[in-house]
Formats: sequence, C-alpha cells, structure tokens
Amino acid sequence: MKPGLPTAMERPHFIGIGGAGMSGIAKILAQRGGKVAGSDARGDSDTAEALRAHGVTVHGGHAADHLAADSTCVVVSSAIRADNPELARAAELGIPVVHRSDALAALMAGLRPIAVAGTHGKTTTTSMLAVSLAALGLDPSYAIGGDLDAPGSNAHHGEGDIFVAEADESDRSFHTYAPQVAIILNAELDHHANYASIEEIYESFETFVGKIVPGGTLVVAHGQEGAAEIARRVAGREGLTVVTYGEEEGADVRITKITPRGLTSEVTVVLDGRMLTFTVSVPGRHYAHNAVAALAAGVALGIPAHNLASALGKYTGVKRRLQLKGEAAGVQVIDSYAHHPTEMNADLEAIRGAAGDSRILVVFQPHLFSRTQELGKEMGQALALADASVVLDIYPAREDPIPGVTSEIIIAAARATGADVAAEHDKSAVADVVAGMAKPGDLVLTMGAGDVTDLGPAILARLSS
Repeated sequence: MKPGLPTAMERPHFIGIGGAGMSGIAKILAQRGGKVAGSDARGDSDTAEALRAHGVTVHGGHAADHLAADSTCVVVSSAIRADNPELARAAELGIPVVHRSDALAALMAGLRPIAVAGTHGKTTTTSMLAVSLAALGLDPSYAIGGDLDAPGSNAHHGEGDIFVAEADESDRSFHTYAPQVAIILNAELDHHANYASIEEIYESFETFVGKIVPGGTLVVAHGQEGAAEIARRVAGREGLTVVTYGEEEGADVRITKITPRGLTSEVTVVLDGRMLTFTVSVPGRHYAHNAVAALAAGVALGIPAHNLASALGKYTGVKRRLQLKGEAAGVQVIDSYAHHPTEMNADLEAIRGAAGDSRILVVFQPHLFSRTQELGKEMGQALALADASVVLDIYPAREDPIPGVTSEIIIAAARATGADVAAEHDKSAVADVVAGMAKPGDLVLTMGAGDVTDLGPAILARLSS
C-alpha cells in the first residue's frame, strides 16, 4: 500500500529539518516522492547527511534565500521563532505554513494509526511497536522521536497499512491526530511553558482521547495515577474500548512477573486468560511496562498476542535510551535521555538493578530553564540514586534564561540528601573530570535531553588514554 503525497506537500520546505520529529516527516515525504528541502542550524549533522541520502536538500543555517519560491508549503515546529527569516520570506511569498503535527496527521490518512502518548516512554514504546511489527513482516510506517540505531532510522514509509507515531503532548499538537489505537503511558505535570497545572494536562489528554476514531481503542496504564485519572474521565464514552495494563489487580493485561536478567528482563503477562512470557532486551521495570503497552496496542489491531510477544524480543533499544556507548579501561559508558525526575529515577533504578556492586557515576545536563525552575529539587533528589554526579549548566534549547534559575537548584537539592555531586560549567572539561573519578567496573551515565550525549565518545577516548 502506497499512500500518495498529501495535498500541498509535493515540494515542502522544513525549517529546523534536523529535529527528531521534523526529520522523520521529511524522510517519509521524500520516500513518497516529494521534492523535500529544508534548513537546520547544523547542516553538517549525521541526520542532515542521512536526509541527503534520500534526495533531500538540506541548507546549513537559516536564511531567506534558502526558501525556494516554488515551495508548496513551509513546515515548522513549535520551536521555530516568529522572527525566523525563512518564515518571514514564506509570508512575503504567500506560501502556506503547516505545523509539524498537521504534516504528520496528513501522512497517517488512509492508514491504521497507533499514536503513543505520555509524559515519559513515548519514544521507547513507539520503537518497540515499529521493530516488532516489522519483524512480523507487516512493514509499518513509523515516525519516532529518536533514532533506532543509525542516523535517520527514526522514520520509515512502509508498504503495510499500519502507521505508528509518537504523539507529543508538549504543545498540544497531538490533538491533531485521529488514531485507531492510542496509548497513554502516563500523565504528569511537565512542559511548564505550556501547562499551568496538572488539570490542564488531564484536559489535554482527554481531548487527545476524543480524537480516537469511532470503534477505536485506548490502551492506558492501570497503575499510574495520571493515566488512571484520564481513564476514569473517559470511561463509558460511546464507540471507545478502553484496555488497561499493569501489575495491579483489575488490569485487563496483567503483568504477573518481571524478572531482571542483567541488561534484559523476562516479562510474564496474562491476556484474555492466557499466560505469555517474553523477553525485553533493555533493563528496568518501566521498559517492561512499555513493552506490555505495545503488546496491548498491537492486539487491539488484531495481531495475535503470541506472535507479537515473540517479536517484541527483537527490540534491542533505541539511541539515548540506556544506550551502551562503549567500554574503556573497564568502565562502561551509557547514554540516557532522561530529563524529568520520573525518568531519571526510572533509568537510575534500572541501571542500579543491573549494575550489582558497580558504582554508578552520572553526568547530568538539565534541560530547559522552566523545567529546572519547577522540578529542579526533584531532579536533585533523583541524583541521590547515583554514587556520584557531575551537573552541567542548563541546556536552554528554545528558551531564554530565567533570572535566578541555574543548575545550583539541582545541586543544592542533591547535596541536601547527602549525595556526592559537583558542578562543572565547562563541558569540555567533563571527560577529564570523569576519568579522574572512574574506576574499573564503574558505570558512567551521560543523562539529559540536550547535547550531553556528545560527551560519551569523549569520555571513552579519555579513559582509553
């Protein structure tokens, strides 16, 4: 099955084409035959090169003349500022501007979409579905917020009729989608620039559920407070089937056992009265829950449970989700995308369970001033799970600084718990600092949603020397 190009996307121009979500949509449009172009601050990145291999034109930096006059639309994300020169040029030329979420929604039209939502775990769960469905020969299309392995592996235009998409709640853009199956992994207060309260989060997720097509299915975590609250609010909606999963009594898909086996887990569930046991090739209870959510969603689309459970074992992780970057001098370096306290706790508990007596050293880079302002204390408390931590300056991403909001909020909270934590303002010095701390047998985690991931190779090189 090959859906055509959506209307007005024959010659799209992407501003910020190297972003995780933007690059995936651009790749799929190129695979469908579109003449795709775009710009990115880093025109020489691995993602840019991967897009060029698909015939996409990628300009480095942002300039008005990067936008071709015959472009049929300009695609933007919420991170693009109003004063971007290419956006201003689009207005001059009368070229329509399309939000990333609308472009993705158009790609799903005519297919059977699964939309994966939640404050945490979206990328992992979407990846698990994409990999397992592909292993079953179903060749799904997918758009994921992170690469599976190689650069550019975050999206694919498949021949099958299933489209698996990560549904981002941060700017309410997931209200655009009309999935046949939706997953809500959890719901917590985050994205403080867009949500003032947990009530606003719940209302936003309720709206998302309301977009599920008639006769569709909501798969929702039974034991997570926020997800369970949303399930209560939408219970009884006509044309909606709600399937719960979790370890608690009463879950429709009941997890009866999670057995850690080094850097993997064995998971046993009861579904429709039948017991299934399968392997999840990443450590940690939260990843086991993600796999069960993926299982329930696939079954809702009619895929035999035993086939899907077996195929889930093919998933071996996604970049930046407890990804082993290498080992040097007896020290393993692992990369974690965790940037919210819940994610930090989950990843550190997972590594602690797999590490045995090994020490865990963390290099943490806070992400966003607004998030640090609201959750910095909890981030510091999470770092108490490590044996020692180095905290970098805040990665601003799309935000301007907030007076008085620095990494010191996190460091003070960590030290208040008795944690061994130090500040490091010079990112280039981190490799030397970690090499001075680490001993054979230690595990080093580079943690955060910013460019802290770039430090892994530098740390390994310094340890080797």
